[in-house]
Amino acid sequence: DVVYLGGQVGPQAKAAGVIEAYKPKRWADIPASLKDAEGSWFTIHSGTLGFFVNTQALRGKPVPRSWADLLKPEYKGLVGYLNPGSAAVGQVGVISANLALGGSYENLDPGIKFFKQLQANSPIVPTQTAYARVLSGEIPILIDYDFNAYRGQYGDQAPTVFVIPQEGTQQLPYVMGLVKNGPNPEQGKKLLDFVLSDEGQSHWANAYLRPVFSAAMSADVKKRFLPDTEYQRAQAIDVQKLSVASKAIGERYQKEVG
Repeated sequence: DVVYLGGQVGPQAKAAGVIEAYKPKRWADIPASLKDAEGSWFTIHSGTLGFFVNTQALRGKPVPRSWADLLKPEYKGLVGYLNPGSAAVGQVGVISANLALGGSYENLDPGIKFFKQLQANSPIVPTQTAYARVLSGEIPILIDYDFNAYRGQYGDQAPTVFVIPQEGTQQLPYVMGLVKNGPNPEQGKKLLDFVLSDEGQSHWANAYLRPVFSAAMSADVKKRFLPDTEYQRAQAIDVQKLSVASKAIGERYQKEVG
């Protein structure tokens, strides 16, 4: 009845004709850049790309603070990221590094160059899901989202921290929409209304996902996130441009890096 997608897939789902327009309650309150103008999809929360670090697994090495740090020889064999050829978070990692290092959605050269340089440090590159491997210490530094790091730190009581790189990074909106010709459209609409309500938004915040309406974050939950001054280095991804660039990211990574 409803669909829940990484932001860059929203425009693709609309183009494929598998979702239909529905503007839920509070739709007008969502910033224009975080929703489809016709109501086909809209943001419910976001994840910020950075470094999910198991500090214990670093064995005394300093926590990396920048994209440039990951290229240092002292982190050889300690850095991981999901394969951009098969995982959406891998593509977000490439575009985040690319934009932070002077590239654009059309010019991917800085990001591809960074990952080619990172190859010299023998990175660990899973195809999907590496959360447990960070907690076990197998991957001490993973290029991943903030919500996984906070989940590890506060949910699983692991020695993990989240780092927003000094050069900057990107926030990926997660979106929802109404499935075209779904079996229960009226129930689907009620669910979409709910996820934007104060109660629905608080559920995302309690799972360490930054809700689209930040007022839904309680003071206790907000304390578990890095300060807003750190998040100022994170910009919202242009999901329309990333949707177009994602194919080239995967292809160039496979050809030039992988």
